[in-house]
Amino acid sequence: MRIGILGLGRIGAFHAETLSALAGVESLVVADPFADAAKAAAERFGAQVADSPEALLAAGVDGLVIAAATDAHPELIRAGVAAGVPVFCEKPVARTMAEGVAVLEAVRGRGVPVQIGFNRRFDAGFAAARTAVRSGELGKLHTVRCTTLDPAPPPPAYVAASGGIFRDCSVHDFDILRWVTGREVTEVYAVGGNRGAAHIAATGDADTTGALLTLDDGTLAVVSNSRHNGRGYDVRMELHGFTDSVAVGLDDKLPVRSLEPGVSFPAGVPHDFFMDRFAAAYRAELAAFTEVVAGVRPSPCTIEDALEAGWIAEACTLSRQRHRPVTLAEVRGT
Repeated sequence: MRIGILGLGRIGAFHAETLSALAGVESLVVADPFADAAKAAAERFGAQVADSPEALLAAGVDGLVIAAATDAHPELIRAGVAAGVPVFCEKPVARTMAEGVAVLEAVRGRGVPVQIGFNRRFDAGFAAARTAVRSGELGKLHTVRCTTLDPAPPPPAYVAASGGIFRDCSVHDFDILRWVTGREVTEVYAVGGNRGAAHIAATGDADTTGALLTLDDGTLAVVSNSRHNGRGYDVRMELHGFTDSVAVGLDDKLPVRSLEPGVSFPAGVPHDFFMDRFAAAYRAELAAFTEVVAGVRPSPCTIEDALEAGWIAEACTLSRQRHRPVTLAEVRGT
C-alpha cells in the first residue's frame, strides 16, 4: 500500500521511518511546509515529495498519516475523509473541544475510518493490564494510579500552543485509564503547582499536577504528572483490586532509585525519552493502521475515544482554575 505523511517534524520523521519498514507498505508520499524536511525524508526513505496536502491526496495514497501541527488537524482530517482515504492523526483531534466535536460531526457517517494516535493502547504492559482487568483476575477494582513524568519541560513555543499540561500530557493517562478499566470518569478534582520552568508559569499553566478521578463504578483513580523528573521519563500504572494488584512500567529502566538495603532493582539505564519508552508501541500502532487501511480491522482509537479523554482534560483544567470538583456533565454542558 501507499501511505501519505503530512508533517515531517520529530514525530512525523519517526513515523516515516517506522512505516518504511512495515510489511505491506510499498511506498511513501510526504509533504511538509518546510521543503527541506520533506526533502530529507524523501532522500532517507525513498519517498515521493508532494508540495501540498491536496497534491499528496491526489497522488493515489491508500492511507494518510497526519503529524502536522495541532491547528492543522481538523482541516486535514476532513480533507482525508472527503477524499475517501483512511486517516491516522496524532492527538489531539483539535486545539479545543468545540473544534473536535465539529470534526466528529463532519466525518460521522462517511464510512471512512479515522484512527487517533494514543500509542499506549499498543504497549504490551498496558495491553496485559487491560486483559487482567477484563478477565476478572484482579477482582473488583478500588484504586488506580497513573503517572507520566517528563525528564525536562518542553520549549516555550510548544507550551504556548499545547493547551496546558492536562490536555497535552495527562490526556495520555486519561485515555489509557478508560481503555484499561473500561469505565468512564464522572468527576475530577485537580491541583497544580509551579516548581520549575518560568515559561510554563508565564502561560498560566502548571508544571506539576495531581488529579483525583472518580469512575462510574466508584473506583478512585489518581493521576500524577510533571514536566520535571531529573532521573528520566517515567510512565506507570498501578491497578489495585480486592483479589490482586498489578503494575505497568516496573522494568529495569524505571527512573526511580530504591533505597532499600540489598535491593538492586531497577538495574538498568533509566528511560529518558518517550520514543525510547514506547518504540515498540509506536510500531504496533502504525501496523494496526495499515490493517485499518486494508479494511481488515476497525479503528482501534476513534475520534470519539479521543474526545472522551479530552473532556476529562477539560474538566481537570477547569477544576484547577476554580479550586473545586468538576463533573464531566458540567464541561459537556449536559
